[in-house]
Amino acid sequence: MYQIATLNKISKVGLAELTPEYMVIEDTAKADGILVRSADMLSMEFSSELKAIARAGAGVNNIPLDRCAESGIVVFNTPGANANAVKELTISGLLLAARHIPAALSWAKGLTEDVSKTVEKGKSQFAGTEITGKTLGVAGLGAIGRKVAAAAEALGMKVCGYDPFFTGEADFTVYEDLKEMLAVCDYVTIHIPANDSTKGMFNKDLFAAMKDGTVLLNFSRDKLVNDVDLLVAIETGKISQYITDFPNDNLVGRDNVVLLPHLGASTAEAEDNCAVMAVQEIRDYFENGNVINSVNFPKADLGPISGNVRIAFMTKDLDNPVEAMTAHLSEAGAAIKRIVGGNKKGFGYVLAELDTAEKPGLIFHDEHIISIREIK
Repeated sequence: MYQIATLNKISKVGLAELTPEYMVIEDTAKADGILVRSADMLSMEFSSELKAIARAGAGVNNIPLDRCAESGIVVFNTPGANANAVKELTISGLLLAARHIPAALSWAKGLTEDVSKTVEKGKSQFAGTEITGKTLGVAGLGAIGRKVAAAAEALGMKVCGYDPFFTGEADFTVYEDLKEMLAVCDYVTIHIPANDSTKGMFNKDLFAAMKDGTVLLNFSRDKLVNDVDLLVAIETGKISQYITDFPNDNLVGRDNVVLLPHLGASTAEAEDNCAVMAVQEIRDYFENGNVINSVNFPKADLGPISGNVRIAFMTKDLDNPVEAMTAHLSEAGAAIKRIVGGNKKGFGYVLAELDTAEKPGLIFHDEHIISIREIK
């Protein structure tokens, strides 16, 4: 029996994916796994029982990834599960900006008398532009960025993109230099992961590369944008509007800033999709030893287990953990049927399927091994 704790309200559709072998509990100190959405886990103490955390969403800045890896805790996320929801909100943001809808709504709501006449007289102050024919720059071509690009093209926009890790094919220009892309865009939308290397990357240097009057949209993470530099860019007219899903104290009440209350993944469909994916990842890990969509350990996938026992190793500071664990198993006389694994930022994961149905109860003495788990 595996015990699963939830730190947020997790979709019932997702929890329904748990079999009778799993029990949902409240006490995280007794949990084998944790399902979480946005709860802050950065200062949480983890018990020795905890083996996996699954984030029902893409961002994992609320989870201490390195500390989890040191403790042999796999952290999963659910890339792409909420991509359509964020795509639709991003497209909404484009239209909000182009047609000055937030200001128009606020003005219309305040009308009290002689409404029809006042509307006809005052509506010109909210005259906007059409997005058809305008150029949208998509910074970050992951699951969300690609969907946004496709939707914008379908609406008649010219699209270009930037992603230093993009290896696929695109029917639009993908720039190697972000500043070159910014220089040709009427709208720029950010879909880049937030981490130490990207924190505050949208600053005065990048703003200076933009066309005057650029509309900037941020439905990724607020930490990607330097607020001080942003407000200066808005004041000078370099950025005409900033549409973001991440309100903070620096931006509330500012002119030409439209704040949405973190609605990106807040649809019933996205919450269901994320929860289902998170539960499936935890189950696959516990039942088969497979690690898929982990942000702190490498991928290792041998598919469903089919009778033979599997040994899962977590390692640290090994250049080739597969080779090292192969040697350990061979020295112990274990017959290896299949073995996969790799490294991720110094932490390794190796999954070996042995040619036996019996748990061998192997013991290894190696300072590089964080943990060992036998799966049957």
